Amino acid sequence: MMLQTPKAEKSRVFLFLQGHPSFFARNVAAQLEQDGHKALRINFCLGDSLVWLGRPAVTYRGRFRDWEAYVRRFIISHGVTDIVYYADRKPYHQVAARVAQEFKIATYCYEFGYLRPDWITLERGGMSAFSHFPNNPDQIAQIATHCDEPDQELKYPYTKPREILYEVSYNLLSYFSFFLNPFYRADRYYNPLVEYVSGIPGLFFEKKRHRVARELVTRLARNGNSFFIFSLQLQSDYQLRSNAPFSHQREAIRTAIESFARRAESKTHLVFKAHPLDNGWERWGAYIKKKAKELGIEDQIHFIIGGNLTFMLKFAKGCVLINSTVGMHAIRLGCPVKVLGHAVYDIPRVTHSGPLDSFWDNPQKPDAALVDDLVKVMANTIQVKGNFFTTKGQRAAVPAFAARLANGDVNCKGAFLPLPPRLSTLNAHEPPLHWQTEPTVGRAAPRPAEEEAAADMDAASAPTY
Repeated sequence: MMLQTPKAEKSRVFLFLQGHPSFFARNVAAQLEQDGHKALRINFCLGDSLVWLGRPAVTYRGRFRDWEAYVRRFIISHGVTDIVYYADRKPYHQVAARVAQEFKIATYCYEFGYLRPDWITLERGGMSAFSHFPNNPDQIAQIATHCDEPDQELKYPYTKPREILYEVSYNLLSYFSFFLNPFYRADRYYNPLVEYVSGIPGLFFEKKRHRVARELVTRLARNGNSFFIFSLQLQSDYQLRSNAPFSHQREAIRTAIESFARRAESKTHLVFKAHPLDNGWERWGAYIKKKAKELGIEDQIHFIIGGNLTFMLKFAKGCVLINSTVGMHAIRLGCPVKVLGHAVYDIPRVTHSGPLDSFWDNPQKPDAALVDDLVKVMANTIQVKGNFFTTKGQRAAVPAFAARLANGDVNCKGAFLPLPPRLSTLNAHEPPLHWQTEPTVGRAAPRPAEEEAAADMDAASAPTY
């Protein structure tokens, strides 16, 4: 039985918290106001102010421990009906979601698209293990019958330097202006200055690294050696910290190598591929080489930086990962996938459902028909065509993104379950501060006169626009 998405009220008050380090959220807010709604914003650092350039906002300069009381007052004072933010596991956003649930108002989180590079993810309530998106194959197939065929043509490409420019500008600006927001909790895994400086040397070796990666995969394929790809993620990724059981990616690497040593054939190889934006600080290659040597399989284990991922996945026997969106790319190419963490696409008949040891012997191929249905349902319910970076990409995404929010069409067509179906199996190193269970679209928080609250909920102390 499909659940109906609640329809939204005509006029809404959207509160925007931290967004992607680009002007995307600012443009969505402008579109919402053009459509007759109200858009509010709370900044936390100078980077937030920069990407919200020209639009009214207030800045929270208090301590993290006081944030919950502050956002509660703000919601009450301004009659907020919806909250929008980038990345649902950021501490400020988890706390805001907890308060939103008290008032039964909806929260929306967005990120890079599951169907990237030409899409943006927009979900109601949470993502990954906290996603309300169905994980039952039969339900997905049923919803797909109500969905249009998605536009899968690549229309809005963008370059790696453009992505880096936005990211570096935002974070370094906030880092060097720390005195303006001394209590801001950036919650970054690395010091941003160290992170970016350490990545500079690798820029001079990109062409060589791509060539080495291509030569390795070509040689393995030509020699008749079967090989698996392990797609590494950024150690700073929230997906690792909140949606995986590993305290560090080295644990996942060790788990894979030890399992591979137990079960893989001598002619089979395992290729670890670094994330394209990895800064080299963790020295994955040295660690991988050391573990492989300890187990006597150094000739079968490889580490590469660069290379064409699509080319690799077409020839690979399978792909292992923690929960990267590379998994969606792989299954769409028909490549078997084993997920070690929690991912929205980790669904029976789509990914390998057995233990990792069984993957090397008999990797389960994705059900092509179910994958088609999954892509169709995602595109129609939790994906928006476009990107954060280019003018054309934003022209496509902004109106559609705003319309989804305003019309209550996020996780539409029954692609929203009251309880996140993956939470029952959640095993994460970093325990969640909060997850939202059943938000109500378009419902305003109670006004101060309606709320018998403690003194710290006095609306008079909330900022006004």
